[in-house]
Amino acid sequence: QVQLVESGGGLVQAGGSLRLSCVASGSIISINNMGWYRQAPGKQRELVAVITRHDITNYASSVKGRFTISRDNAKNTVYLQMNSLKPEDTAVYYCNADGVVKVGSGASVFTDWGHGTQVTVSS
Repeated sequence: QVQLVESGGGLVQAGGSLRLSCVASGSIISINNMGWYRQAPGKQRELVAVITRHDITNYASSVKGRFTISRDNAKNTVYLQMNSLKPEDTAVYYCNADGVVKVGSGASVFTDWGHGTQVTVSS
């Protein structure tokens, strides 16, 4: 019902920057929260940053001051600007969104994930 497609990952040297994007598509009525999570090899998926529909943000302590999350509600898109990248930021980054989607003549809540984009930071 809802598709999330991430882009912008890649290989960067320590200290560099990357900007991730995630576009949500489908029969979306509204999106509440949009966020970024990451999973490094052998580790659990963890929250990186989340932003509400009214632009209230929350960050993992490990990325505060280096990463910035933002969104464009008109485009159903969330961004993650990542600066001062460190090797420990290496992971697959996943987009997540929740909200309300049109189903037939009604509506239903949804929570969906993208397939992920690889971010690799070399030392």
